[in-house]
Amino acid sequence: MLEPLAAALQATGLSEVLRASVWLYPLVNTGHVVGIALLFGAIVPLDLRLIGAFRSVPLEPLATTLVPVAITGLLLALATGALLFATRPLDYVVEPLFGIKLALLAAAVLNALWLRLDPHWRRLGAAVGVPPRPGWRWHGVLSVLLWLGVITAGRLIGYR
Repeated sequence: MLEPLAAALQATGLSEVLRASVWLYPLVNTGHVVGIALLFGAIVPLDLRLIGAFRSVPLEPLATTLVPVAITGLLLALATGALLFATRPLDYVVEPLFGIKLALLAAAVLNALWLRLDPHWRRLGAAVGVPPRPGWRWHGVLSVLLWLGVITAGRLIGYR
């Protein structure tokens, strides 16, 4: 079902340029790594705070600072990931790990959206030492595990 679309994408000039360029593919790949670093580097401290670490740090300013960094990293990783996909779409659409990575990515994003849609999230207080709502701990645990899964699946794809 996806193979004809993948074949069409692989035949585009963009795909050919990305495969043939000495500098473009490594630059896009570096952008992907930077996006992942921004995303994961921002998500882990926030998730650890949700789990119960760093109780002396108020959740509201931490979230206000780190969520935009995580979103920027996610957008960069998605954009560069799409370009990396364009280099070998026929290989990726039949790769089970790629499907696993996309499923984990979707679950991680949905987990974050679910938390952000909680009305209590919007009313975060800046009180020091106040623990997060009990359900938020599970969002933090799940988030770390899902993002680790996305990263692991992505790295494993690179070695196939």
